[in-house]
Amino acid sequence: MTNDAIKGYGLGALAAASYGTNPLFALPLLGAGIDAYSVLFLRYLFAIPMLALMMVARGRGFGLRRYQVVPLVVMGLLMAMSSLTLYVSYAYIGAAIASTLLFIYPILVTLIMAAFFHERASIGTIICMLLATFGIALLYRGDGGEVLNTTGLLLVFLSALSYAIYLVAVNRRRMREIPTLKLTFYVIVFGLFLFAFKFQPSCIHILNSNGWLWGAALCMALFPTAFSLLCTSAAIQKVGSTPVAILGAVEPVTAVAIAVTLFHEPMTLRLAIGMLLVILAVTFIIASDTLTHLILRVRKMFPRIRRSYTNNPN
Repeated sequence: MTNDAIKGYGLGALAAASYGTNPLFALPLLGAGIDAYSVLFLRYLFAIPMLALMMVARGRGFGLRRYQVVPLVVMGLLMAMSSLTLYVSYAYIGAAIASTLLFIYPILVTLIMAAFFHERASIGTIICMLLATFGIALLYRGDGGEVLNTTGLLLVFLSALSYAIYLVAVNRRRMREIPTLKLTFYVIVFGLFLFAFKFQPSCIHILNSNGWLWGAALCMALFPTAFSLLCTSAAIQKVGSTPVAILGAVEPVTAVAIAVTLFHEPMTLRLAIGMLLVILAVTFIIASDTLTHLILRVRKMFPRIRRSYTNNPN
């Protein structure tokens, strides 16, 4: 394995791990009494200048055509709804299980493409879906027979569904005309409005009373957003799209590790097996390369990078 490949895989894993740090920064803010709308308002607000700087650094303009505005508003609402339902679900089923269940979005993309765009799912994909369903069943019922909170499960499902619809929509012809970094910038800008209407100014008092919470809010915009995007872009340039998409499985693993070790969320053998089955099933689906382009269109946040060498064109 070449040095470039080693660096590429390392950067891909680092990108996914940094994206999986959402609970590390969101849970303290939620636990301090700041509502999910306000937490996400802060995340989106702080992410906007970071993304703007990245656009300037890459020489991207900010101009839009008139017909692009309304679709971008809809995309912003979809992304904001996905973020909101995920953060609210933490209060019902915990970040570890929520982050794992959110990872089913590639399966939902497959179902949407099959139902509405007549794309046939392979036998291998169907087997992976059944494997993921079995994993979810293990997560649903604990070792003692107790079941997960239905509201929490529904919220995570809505989060994954919103993100899946976003992934499908962002790959339609008119959206592909927009460079991905610019598209992401405006999705965050328009998504901010959903949270602005319910932003609680009183949260500023909470942040001021415990200064490190300001750091958590800034880190929430920095690490799962800007830093993750930069690492993803560099990884794709070195090893290609498919390996980086597969390394996305590190995201829920990181979130689970943070939730269990730092926030003392419960973990049993049954839950661990269920999470592993879900992650493996989705990873196998991504590895089939049918969803890689859709997922990377959003995850890398940069236009497609063509590699300068030809020994490994993937």
